[in-house]
Amino acid sequence: MARTDKTASDPNEPSTWEDRPWGSFHILDEGTNYKVKRIEVFPGKRLSYQSHARRSEHWFITAGTAKVTLNDAEYLVEQGRSIDIPLGAKHRVENPHASEKLIFIETQTGDYFGEDDIQRFEDDFGRSS
Repeated sequence: MARTDKTASDPNEPSTWEDRPWGSFHILDEGTNYKVKRIEVFPGKRLSYQSHARRSEHWFITAGTAKVTLNDAEYLVEQGRSIDIPLGAKHRVENPHASEKLIFIETQTGDYFGEDDIQRFEDDFGRSS
């Protein structure tokens, strides 16, 4: 059975593509205990330094290089590599390039995947927890 993406043009379904000040994400798949997103980060932008109480994450870099902060340690994760973000860990991803998008696949596992399961410690865009 073919699966089609939900789009903003279908008034009965929420959009699976969301723009953010740092880039965008697209929900590729989701189930009871997982969610998979394709995330794009604009050149020179970064997501908030945050943690999650109810999910862990696995990031696989498909384009560019990610500068990842994980519990105050920094790592460069190149295309074709991945990093695990444990449940409750403070984390952030940044695109250190001046002209190239960072693209990665995020697989979340846990029991809740709402965007409100975010505790922000730092945010470049003035958002708070």
